[in-house]
Amino acid sequence: MVDKSVLNAFEAIRGVSSGMTIAVGGFGLCGIPENLIAALIAENLKELTCISNNAGVDDFGLGLLLGRKQIKKMIASYVGENAEFERQMLSGELEVELVPQGTLATRLMAGGYGLPVVYTPAGVGTEVAEGKEVRTFKFHGVEKEYLMEYAFEPDFALVKAWKGDRMGNLVYRGTAQNFNHAMAMCGKVTIAEVEELVEPGVLDPNFIHTPGIYVHRIFQGENYEKRIEQRTFRSKD
Repeated sequence: MVDKSVLNAFEAIRGVSSGMTIAVGGFGLCGIPENLIAALIAENLKELTCISNNAGVDDFGLGLLLGRKQIKKMIASYVGENAEFERQMLSGELEVELVPQGTLATRLMAGGYGLPVVYTPAGVGTEVAEGKEVRTFKFHGVEKEYLMEYAFEPDFALVKAWKGDRMGNLVYRGTAQNFNHAMAMCGKVTIAEVEELVEPGVLDPNFIHTPGIYVHRIFQGENYEKRIEQRTFRSKD
């Protein structure tokens, strides 16, 4: 057995330095690695390139890093509810690469599969295709143009799971799985924080979402807020 567990988020992010590219799991505020984000803030790492579906909100998630100007470039599928993200993008303070959501997931998984590029019809004929190679393929008897996209190769991937064991096997809960598995696949070094860290053999192998082969470090997080991005209430009437 290879014990990949570490004590805390600060030990987990050893080797992460300013200027690196990191992939961060989560969708909105769901399933984000809260402890790891807090450690990046505390270490005051700067000039980061972050790959994530979006950047949280103004005062939580990756929005905290944005507010402190620790992110140089965001690679994301949408701006979301983050007003500071929008402001920095429109003012030119932040470099932004917007990627179709399906393409984002595919490029992440391609990194895990060892595929340097993938071809997708998403983005052909739009701004997304500017400066990229377009090729025509015949697929299912139909000729169509496809855009060549490079796989992501982040230096580190930071993910959040519900449960994990010391070998790095992960189980997500509900929609908190979102981008976490794809992020875990592509990191040169993948760090997982979990709500519950268990011994090997406790997790049912039939229900493991991310095999430990993808995970290099794992620790049990604490003090999760699990904020809700938008609350919707039904009237008493």
